[in-house]
Amino acid sequence: MTTIALLGAGGKMGLRITDRMRDSEYAMRYIEIDPERQGRLHERGVTVTPQDEALADADVVIMALPDALIGRLAPAIVAPLKPCATVICLDPAAPMAGQLPPRNDITYFITHPCHPPVFNDEIDLEARHDYFGAIKARQHIVCALMQGPEEAYEQGVAIARLMFAPVMNAHRITTEQMAILEPALAETLAATCITIIREGLDEAIRRGVPPEAARDFLLGHINIELAIVFGQVSSPFSDGAIKAIEQAKSVLFQPDWKRIFEPEAIQQSVNDISGV
Repeated sequence: MTTIALLGAGGKMGLRITDRMRDSEYAMRYIEIDPERQGRLHERGVTVTPQDEALADADVVIMALPDALIGRLAPAIVAPLKPCATVICLDPAAPMAGQLPPRNDITYFITHPCHPPVFNDEIDLEARHDYFGAIKARQHIVCALMQGPEEAYEQGVAIARLMFAPVMNAHRITTEQMAILEPALAETLAATCITIIREGLDEAIRRGVPPEAARDFLLGHINIELAIVFGQVSSPFSDGAIKAIEQAKSVLFQPDWKRIFEPEAIQQSVNDISGV
């Protein structure tokens, strides 16, 4: 039986993984040093294992830790692992920032959820309200084998599918491609634009539009605009909307905004996230 050590088991992400894997086919070892978070595990009937004991026994280690802590904690985590062990990271930032200690005899596997898609066919109310995923809503995931044998990739995907279940597609990409997706595409670009949209809603309300009317109008338009741009419907934008979009681009965006995807920009971003 494969033994998995879950680091940060009592944290926000750790608890999600704990709930998914506690009754799985794997022998789980839960590592958590924070007393308050240990209490959350005890409430679930989960016993915490001392870190040294859990790591010595582990075939797989899942790092459910903040990116900024991985560089500081990773040497003490990786050093005692037995040869052929697998370390699973849940984000490409720390690996891309060089925060994983060099060891040629172990596997580094990275996975990240895509989260439930905007366009879906969920009919269960709980699934429709599961915006993060890994509770009821189906989602896709991305996976990368940073180093290690091919069979370790298959093991990593199987664990990732369980962690983030229910999973539809598990897309295989490289570590570098995952960093293009996050932080560059999903956070640097999409999250920033969405934040600006929310600030625009607040500005419309400040200028006198009733809050409920402004919110309903905006969210409805976001829905159809996403459907048009991403090809979910065949209807195009109106001529007036096309003209407004083209005129607004030069006001809202710098001409060279796509530089966020350049390797040096991504490297700086992951370094900042990882506290390098």
